[in-house]
Amino acid sequence: MLIFKMKEIGFYTELPFGRLDVSGNEEAGFRPYQLMAASVAVCSGGILRTILEKKRLQVEDIEIHTEVDRNPHEVNRIETIHLHFIIKGNGLDEKQIEKALELVGKNCSMAQSVKGSIDIKETFELVNGE
Repeated sequence: MLIFKMKEIGFYTELPFGRLDVSGNEEAGFRPYQLMAASVAVCSGGILRTILEKKRLQVEDIEIHTEVDRNPHEVNRIETIHLHFIIKGNGLDEKQIEKALELVGKNCSMAQSVKGSIDIKETFELVNGE
């Protein structure tokens, strides 16, 4: 169970890894939409990493760029989260990465939790490793 306590601007909770401050004011903590996007991005990235490791692909690094589209006419509702994976490694095949990404959305609990209400777009680019 998470317990959030009120502070001057927003709320906070203490977690084993540290304190998490959440606020509608970016200067006082993470904004809720940022946490939503981070949850989907990191969950998806973790699943992608696991799939690529099981395929024995040599991945040195994965960087995830996120872009969130919000609808100002509907209380800034999140409509789309675009995840762009920059995958660094040697001998990576685009077809294998495309197949892996198809599995990501099906196996990421955060993506499945928002399915039907938030559109998640996934793109990638490959970068040669060192």
